[in-house]
Amino acid sequence: MADTAVSVVVVDDQAPFRLAARAVLRRTEGFELVGEAENGLEALTLVNTLKPDLVLMDINMPEMGGIEATRHIVTDLPDTVVILCSTYGVNDLPAEAATSGAKAYVHKEQLSAKTIRRLWDERGAIGFAS
Repeated sequence: MADTAVSVVVVDDQAPFRLAARAVLRRTEGFELVGEAENGLEALTLVNTLKPDLVLMDINMPEMGGIEATRHIVTDLPDTVVILCSTYGVNDLPAEAATSGAKAYVHKEQLSAKTIRRLWDERGAIGFAS
């Protein structure tokens, strides 16, 4: 494993999910939460400032949704990995999620230390579906 932790920004308009993601990241060796945002606009500012390795991005949020924010992030910071997180079933995702530039999708209930580690380790090989 690298000497430096994988820096992570969590973007979600629901405080309970941000709290849960914080707890998961605390249990995920080698990952460090460096910031949180409540919507896509806040995320763009935060991500452009912090330049995290990984962004866990909700899809539906006020101001700017996660799909649009993801497009901006992967264009401006192509080395930043974005994983979409929401409550949609995979078959119910908005069609544009697959073309947003996100590396994967994780149902919020499936977010775990093991899942984050697997997706990070496979980031070069995975396509959108996880």
